[in-house]
Amino acid sequence: MSEQPEKIFDAENMVVGRLASKAAKAAILGNKVVIVNAEKAILTGDRRTVIKAQKEKRNIRTSYNPRKGPFHERRPDKLVRKMIRGMLPWPKPRGKEAYRRIHVYMGVPEKYVDKDMIVLEGSRYTSLTGKHITVEELSHELGWKRKGVA
Repeated sequence: MSEQPEKIFDAENMVVGRLASKAAKAAILGNKVVIVNAEKAILTGDRRTVIKAQKEKRNIRTSYNPRKGPFHERRPDKLVRKMIRGMLPWPKPRGKEAYRRIHVYMGVPEKYVDKDMIVLEGSRYTSLTGKHITVEELSHELGWKRKGVA
C-alpha cells in the first residue's frame, strides 16, 4: 500500500473536539496527520467547569493499586493527542495503527514551517468574549510547569 500524503493542521484558535474528529478521520483513512500549535487550541465552556472536570478525571485510580494507573497527561501536545485517541476505535488494530500516524507538536517544528497547513475555518473559535480556555492554560492548571514551547 502506498503512503498517502501527510495532512498538517494548524490548531491555533481551533476547537479541540472539531479538530480531533477531522484528524481521527484522516488517520483512519491512512493519512499521516500532523498537528502544530497544539497549546493554542481551545476548549469551549466555562473555565472553572472545564478545569474541575479535568481534575476530577485525574483522580480516577484503581482501588487495589493506585500506581498501576490510569495515567493522565499534563503536557498540551499529549493532552490533544489523547483527545484524538478518544475519537478512534482504540482497542482495535485499525485504531492503534491510525493513532501511530498522528503526531502533535507544540509550536511549529522547522520541517513544517514552509508547508501548507490545513485551516478548518468552521472549527475556528471566533468569539473573543465567549467562554473558553486554551489547552496551555488547562495544562498549567493541571500542574504542567513549563511556560511556552518545550
